[in-house]
Parts: sequence; structure tokens; C-alpha cells
Amino acid sequence: MELLKQRIQEVGVVVSDKVLKLDAILNHQVDPVLTMEMGREFARLFRETKPDKVLTVESSGIPIAFTTALHLEIPMIFARRKKTLTMDQDTFSERVPSFTKGIVTDIMVSSHLLHKGERVLLIDDFIANGDAARGLIRIIEKAEAELVGVGIAVEKSFQSGGSSIRERGIRVESLARIASLENGQITFD
Repeated sequence: MELLKQRIQEVGVVVSDKVLKLDAILNHQVDPVLTMEMGREFARLFRETKPDKVLTVESSGIPIAFTTALHLEIPMIFARRKKTLTMDQDTFSERVPSFTKGIVTDIMVSSHLLHKGERVLLIDDFIANGDAARGLIRIIEKAEAELVGVGIAVEKSFQSGGSSIRERGIRVESLARIASLENGQITFD
């Protein structure tokens, strides 16, 4: 998606050969026009899979997942990282490491929101090692729902996350694929 690549070039900050900071458009401040376009594109790419729900993990995936769900006219669920007082006791949960945070967290979805046989589209902002995506996939499997595809805004293709999911026969669509962050330069596939 050319608009996303353009915005990454404009505002992306290469922190290291493995870390790209996109706080100005995805991870701290949200660019609503860009986010709507990403949601429109994911809806176009996955409409024929006939998803019943969009699933993401809090927090940076929420705006993109929301706009995707809006364009598909279906509900969106986000996996929580912390259990709240109002959250159901019965949840599907997984422990996942966070690449950027450097910690392991639990992600959970209330079991009354994700049902057996539902067709689920997974949407997230970044994929690096793929731990969050694999955790969400395990939650979908625990619910006995059906994963129809994975949409990622920014894939770091020099890391194994996207390819490890594709190797399982799962369709992964990335709007921007970054081949390298070496020498402080953003290089796209």
C-alpha cells in the first residue's frame, strides 16, 4: 500500500536494525485518514473470506481492526492484556512475549464473545517474530472458531513472524513489508 509506505518513510524512526518506531501514525498517535485507508484495503483483501468478526490485541491494533470491521460491517474484538473487574471469568487466554516491550504478557478474550464455527479475521499493526499473532491464532483454535486470514499493517519480513504463519498454510496479507532497517535506512520488499 503506497500511502502507508510513504508515511513510513516520512515519519518512521529507525531505532536499531530490528526496531522501527511509528509512534506518529500507528503506535501512539493515530493518523485517521491513513487508518481508514488501511481498514478499507484489508476489507477489500478479505471480503471474499466472509469473516464474522475481526480480532486484534490491545492496543495498537485496535484502530486498524476497527476500521476493517467498519468496512466489513462486522464486530471487532480485541484481546485484553489485563483482566478487569468487569471481564468474564471464563476466557480464552495465552501467554505471549512482546518483541518491543521485552516482556511476556497474558492475552485474553471473553469466551462469550468468540464462538465455535465463527469465521475470524486477525488484524494487527506489526509482525516481527509473530508471537502475538500465534497467540491470537491459539485463542481462535481454543474457541473452535475458524481463522480466515491475517492482515498486518507492517511486516518486518527480515524476521520470521510472517513466514512462520504462512508456513502453516495461513493466508497473511501485509500492507507494507520491510526488508531491512540496516544502516538506519528503511528498505521495502
